[in-house]
Amino acid sequence: MDETIITIVGGTQTYLNPEAFYHEAVDHIYEYSKIETIQALIQSIEDGDIVMIDGVRSKVNEYLSTGKSGRNDYWLPDRTSTNKYRSQYSYFGYRPAAIMEFGLGCEKVCDFCLRWRIEGFSERLIDLEVTRKDLMNISESTIMFIDNDFFASKEKIMTFIRLVKELKLKKKYIMYGSVKGIIEYEELIAQLAALGLCAVLVGYETFNDEEMVDYHKKSTVKDNYEAARILKDLDIDVWASFMAHPDWTKGDFKSLRSYIRELSPQITTISPLTPFPNLPLYDEFKDRLIFKKDDYEKWSFGQVIIRPSQMSLKHYYYELLLTNLYVNIFANKNTKMIKKFGIVNILRIFIGSLKSAMKYIHYMYEN
Repeated sequence: MDETIITIVGGTQTYLNPEAFYHEAVDHIYEYSKIETIQALIQSIEDGDIVMIDGVRSKVNEYLSTGKSGRNDYWLPDRTSTNKYRSQYSYFGYRPAAIMEFGLGCEKVCDFCLRWRIEGFSERLIDLEVTRKDLMNISESTIMFIDNDFFASKEKIMTFIRLVKELKLKKKYIMYGSVKGIIEYEELIAQLAALGLCAVLVGYETFNDEEMVDYHKKSTVKDNYEAARILKDLDIDVWASFMAHPDWTKGDFKSLRSYIRELSPQITTISPLTPFPNLPLYDEFKDRLIFKKDDYEKWSFGQVIIRPSQMSLKHYYYELLLTNLYVNIFANKNTKMIKKFGIVNILRIFIGSLKSAMKYIHYMYEN
């Protein structure tokens, strides 16, 4: 190991679980990043005297923390630093596409979600001067907003509408949106559609109202139908996401397939319920976990983490495979997507889906 190389880690996982990075190859861990703490660490390294800094754990200090909590700052990104790659940035069929954030936090506090743990459950807008400059700096024709719920409040939506009009932007927008927000702010979303909103990622999550309550969702199965109708009427594509519960039976998977066909989204993703450490669901399912907490490469939304209770793990993977194939072949609006994005882009998406299917086949035979 070359000791002249200084290794600094940060991001979501260091915020949620800094202890996972206590390793001889890691010199400094950012629990959270602020401009002043980044500057302080750089100055400390240059001075050759590593001092204790809020939000930073250093190997020479045995990874001790000052104990002061905080959250990541959001500052204006230098998008020119990735100029040579930007033509390749895409989101599904939209290319080129840029990614940015308009607001932080989420008051929904769903049991399965990491975002409110990272950004807080108090929803707030990012400094509008930073946002204004960022929007003006983006040359891509499509912007994907990664806010957990862009439709969190009337004030948030109206502020964005005013900014788009003020800056005279002519772009396409993709957003994450809650079912509750879609229904409550239908008229404002119609205005967004007129300004370029083309697709919404919606976490429908399940076909079962009891599970909706367990997840602390603020909507119902019936609400999902209403949100789907609103977006269809506004000609906004729906990219739907669902979570497969580990206690589902074969009949439940069949019900999910029927439900997705009725909702009729353009694109559907189905992931096994994943109870990440430090989330409420982790304690609920910790006695049924298939992998240890520190099997880091296993903790993804693609692999089953909780041992199924109603069927074997092999059979559960089979049901996931069957359901994913069904929605991609029969439920998703493939003809419309080909017309919108072209056969090349759709083939690229299809190849990605095929790779996921091959993984499920591999897991089936592995178990």
